[in-house]
Amino acid sequence: MPRMRRFAAKALEQAQRAAFGSAEYAEQESFVRASEIRTLAERAGIGQGISVLDLCCGVAGPGRLLAREFGCAYFGVDASEDAVAIARQRSSDLPCRFVVAQVPPLPHGSFDVVLLLETMLAFQDKRALLEAVARTLPTGGRFAFTLEEGAALTEAERARMPAADTVWLMPLQEMHTLLAQVGLAVSWEDDWSESHSAAAEALTDAYAVRAAAIASQIGDRAMGELVRAHRQWSEWLATGRVRKFALVAERFVERTTPP
Repeated sequence: MPRMRRFAAKALEQAQRAAFGSAEYAEQESFVRASEIRTLAERAGIGQGISVLDLCCGVAGPGRLLAREFGCAYFGVDASEDAVAIARQRSSDLPCRFVVAQVPPLPHGSFDVVLLLETMLAFQDKRALLEAVARTLPTGGRFAFTLEEGAALTEAERARMPAADTVWLMPLQEMHTLLAQVGLAVSWEDDWSESHSAAAEALTDAYAVRAAAIASQIGDRAMGELVRAHRQWSEWLATGRVRKFALVAERFVERTTPP
């Protein structure tokens, strides 16, 4: 297992488990709770034998939960070799496949469900991503994802946010319009802002309490950026500057614009 990612995972896991509590912890690297992962899976029709393509899966904590509890045929994709190495090791007893790849493009083939948890904000060109998703889904296939919703960051906000080049917000109505244009119709939607605000605050506190131990493994600079980013997300979610939504969109035949 790659040394740096292994140390980071070990350093953060204790804090994450404390922040979520054992019932809601699924080795996730985000604000989404285990119960929310299950809800999204149910709304997307994930079950025994359903093929699921998980984009930007990371170490695949949520994906392993789905494979274990829902019996789906799971395929995770992530650009990080380190993350995929950890995911493979931790899923050795589960029917999971993984590949290291940039997204888009998406792997060849058709999938019943495409999943994207907590990383829509990382794609500046959301149309290219959604067009690739639509091409991968058969008619009736589902795209299940979370959305960091809001107006684009100001220059002042970008200056305060670590890794701001991976934070590209989008208003909810614009996402609805874009989904329709690529042939995806929203079938379910829920506002998770309140629970994710609480998760962001709990993670911020848990990281701060364990700052010295975490910094000894990942370094002072990375530790400082981690806490600073979580404090910013906690503030944005608490004030409504950013809202968090979960959506399921179904692939239909007609398109309002060409792909």
